[in-house]
Amino acid sequence: METLKARKMKKQPSPKNSKDVNKPQRLQSIDALRGFDMLLISGGGTFLVLLENNTGLAWIDWIAGQLKHPAWNGFTFYDFIFPLFLFIAGVSMAFSLNKGIEMGLSKAELYKKAFWRMLILVILGILDKNQPVTFFEPSQIRVASVLGRIGVAGFFASLLYLNFSRLHRIFWVAGILLLYYAALFLIPVPGYGAGNLSMEGNLVGWIDRNFLPGRLLQKIYDENGLITQLPALCLTVMGSMAGDVLRSDRKEGKKLQILLIAGIAGIGIGLFWGLHFPINKHLWSSSFIMLTAGMAFLILSLFYYVIDVLKFQSWAFFFQVIGMNSLTIYLAYHFIDFEHTSHVLFAGLYAPLPEQFHDALEALGALILVWSMMYFLYRKKIFIKI
Repeated sequence: METLKARKMKKQPSPKNSKDVNKPQRLQSIDALRGFDMLLISGGGTFLVLLENNTGLAWIDWIAGQLKHPAWNGFTFYDFIFPLFLFIAGVSMAFSLNKGIEMGLSKAELYKKAFWRMLILVILGILDKNQPVTFFEPSQIRVASVLGRIGVAGFFASLLYLNFSRLHRIFWVAGILLLYYAALFLIPVPGYGAGNLSMEGNLVGWIDRNFLPGRLLQKIYDENGLITQLPALCLTVMGSMAGDVLRSDRKEGKKLQILLIAGIAGIGIGLFWGLHFPINKHLWSSSFIMLTAGMAFLILSLFYYVIDVLKFQSWAFFFQVIGMNSLTIYLAYHFIDFEHTSHVLFAGLYAPLPEQFHDALEALGALILVWSMMYFLYRKKIFIKI
C-alpha cells in the first residue's frame, strides 16, 4: 500500500498533439459514484436506519427499509451497494490497465501488480473482520471479507481483461453464470439432494462448511465465501466493459446509448432468470448478478450524463472527496470510533431533543466527522491507494 501525493496540474495539452487530445481524461463521475457507494458500504446511511419508526414519516421508514438486507430471497437497494462497488472496480480497472500498457508495462508486471493488490486486500480484510485477530485460535478467524472479495475479483478480472477480447469476456461471464446456475441445481448436497436453495440445504453453504477455513459469518455459510466468488467476479468483468465504453473515442451520446441498452438488458435478464433462480444476495445467484449489473450500467450512465456530459458537478463534490479515498473511509469507519467522538463533541447539542433521536444524531455526527477527515486528506492531496 502506498501513499500518493497528487502532483500539480500540468498545462493543458496542445490541440496539435493528437495523442494528447485523444487520451482519455479522468472522469469525475466515476469518483463521485464510487464515493456514493463507499459511503453506504461503510455505514454512512446508519443514521437513516436509526430514524426508522421514530419520525412518523413514511418515506423515511421506506428508505430505512431499503438499507437493510432481506433475510434470504428478495431484493432491497442495500443489496445493490456491494455489487455496484465490484462493478465500479471493473470500470476503473479498464482505465488503469490501459494506462499501465501505455506506460510500457508488460503483462507479467501488470499480473504481479494485480496479485499483490489482491494479497494486501485479503490481509486487510482479515484484519477488518477480526477485531482483535485471534491469532492463537485460527478456527475463530473469519477469512472471507468484503475487501478480500474485491481483491480476488480484481485479480481474475484483470487476467481476463489482458488476455481476452470484449466478446470473449462476455462468453466468460455467460459461461460462469450458467455453470454456477447448473451447479446449484444439479449437484446433490448430502442430506438435502440437488436443487435445494434453502438457507440450510444449498450447495454454497455446504462447500463453505466443509472447505472454507475459520469462522463463517452466518454460521452455516458465509455470504462472501468460496464459490460465490465466481459469480461475483462477473460484476467486475462487466464493469471493465463499461470502462471500455467510457474510455473509447465514441461520441457521448453513443456511449450513453450503449450503457443504457446494457443496463436495460441486464435488468430484464435478471428478472426473467429470477423466476426460476431466485434473486438472492446471500447466494450471489446468477439472476442477482444480472439484475445488479444492469442497475450498475444505468446508474453509471446517469452519473456520467449529469456530471461529465451536462457538467453539473458541484453537487457531486461531497461524494468525490470520498471516492478518491474509498479504501481510507472504509477502514477508518471500522478502526476509528467516530461515534464515540461524535457523542463527546455533539451530545450536548442534541441532548434537549427526544431521546429516540439521539442514536441517529450521533451517527450523523460520526458521518460529519469522517467526511471532514476525508476532506482534510483531499485538501492535502493525500490519496491512499493499493
